[in-house]
Amino acid sequence: MATALEGVTIIDLTHMLSGPYAGMILADLGAETIKVEPLAGEGTRKLLQSDPDYSLGDQGAYFITLNRNKKSVAIDLKSSQGLEVFYDMVREADVVLDNFAADVTTKLKIDYAHLSQVNPNIITCSISGFGSDGPQYRRTAFDQVVQALGGGMSITGLDKDTPMRAGIPIGDLGGGMFAVMGVLAALRERDQKGVGQHVDISMLDAQISLLNYMATMYFMSGKNPEPIGNSHFVHVPYNSFKTANGHIIIAVIFDKFWEALVEVLDVPEFRNEKYQGQPGRLEDKQFIEARLNEILVKHPTEHWLKLFEAQRIPCARVNNFEQALSDEQVLHRNMVVDLYNDQGQSVKGPGNPIKLSRHKDAYAPAPALGADTDAVLQKIGYDEERIQTLRVAGAIR
Repeated sequence: MATALEGVTIIDLTHMLSGPYAGMILADLGAETIKVEPLAGEGTRKLLQSDPDYSLGDQGAYFITLNRNKKSVAIDLKSSQGLEVFYDMVREADVVLDNFAADVTTKLKIDYAHLSQVNPNIITCSISGFGSDGPQYRRTAFDQVVQALGGGMSITGLDKDTPMRAGIPIGDLGGGMFAVMGVLAALRERDQKGVGQHVDISMLDAQISLLNYMATMYFMSGKNPEPIGNSHFVHVPYNSFKTANGHIIIAVIFDKFWEALVEVLDVPEFRNEKYQGQPGRLEDKQFIEARLNEILVKHPTEHWLKLFEAQRIPCARVNNFEQALSDEQVLHRNMVVDLYNDQGQSVKGPGNPIKLSRHKDAYAPAPALGADTDAVLQKIGYDEERIQTLRVAGAIR
C-alpha cells in the first residue's frame, strides 16, 4: 500500500523538539525524511542518552520518538565540500526543514535565497521562536518563552498570581504542527504552479493563533481573562471533581445535561427552578461545584462514570499516563506502537494521529548517526571512491 507522501523527500536539519516533531509527522506520513546531522550528531541524541529510566541502548526517549522513520546523513555544512554535498542533495529533494536560530541558515548559505538557485522547486521551512523578521526576531526562544509571551500562561492555573505553563510543551509542538500544515500547503501550491517557496513559522505566532475566540473576546470587551483552573467562564458545572479514588470531570454544556445530572444525583437543592438555565447556575457556580465535590468524593470514579455515561452526561476520568496509554479507544486507534532503536530494541510510544484511508502506518527505527550517508549519496549519483574521499577529508561521516 502506498503511503500518503510517497515520493516526497524531506531534508531534516532540525534539533530538539519543534522541528523534529514536524519532521516526525511528515516521515510518519511516508515522506523520505533524511536527517542531516553535524559530524558529532544532532544535540538531541545526547538527551537522556545514559539515563537508566529513559534510554534504550544508547538512545534517549526524545531521539527514539522524534526520529523514527528517518534516515541519517552526517555532513559538515561549514566545510565547502560538505556544503556542495548538501546542495547535491537539495537538487533531488522537495523540502528542507530547519529550526535553527535566527539568521543561521543565511550564514551557512542554506536559506531559501541560496537553495532556490540550486533547485527552483525547493520548499524551505524554518521554525523559529519569532519568525524571520520584526523588531524582536533574533530573541532566543524555547517552549516556555513563547508560552509566556503568547498569553496562554496568563489563563492557565488556579489564579492570576500563579501563572502556569501547559504540562505538554505546546510552544514547541504547536510550532511543529503549523510547520507541517505550511509544508503541505506549499507542496500543494507547487504542484499547481511549479515553483517552490519559503514557509516561515513563528512559535509565538502559533501561540497567538491558538488564543482563537478568546482573543476576539478580549478585543470586544477590553478585559483580560484570568485563570479559573479547570472550570469554565460560561458553563456550570464544568470542572474537575475529586472522587473516592481519583478525579472526574463533568462538562455540562447544555441544559439537558444538567437535567440528567439532577436526576442521577437526586440532590434537592439542585431542583431549584433557578438552575434550569445557564444564567442561574453561573450565578451560583461556587455553591453548585462545592456541593458536587461533597457528593462525588463519597464514591469511586468508576461508580460515577457508569451512572453519568448511562445518561450521556459528558464526563471522564482524569487519566494519568498509565491510564491514558492503556485506554481501549487509544489502543484501538493504534496510538500506542512499538518504537525501535538502531540495535533492534523496542519500547512503546505514541502513534501517528493522522488516519488516512489509503495510508498504512509503519515505524522504522531512529537511525544511528550517519547510518544512511553512503546509501543516500549513492542514490544521488556518488560512487564509492568519491564518498570515501569526502569521508577522509572530514566532510561527511
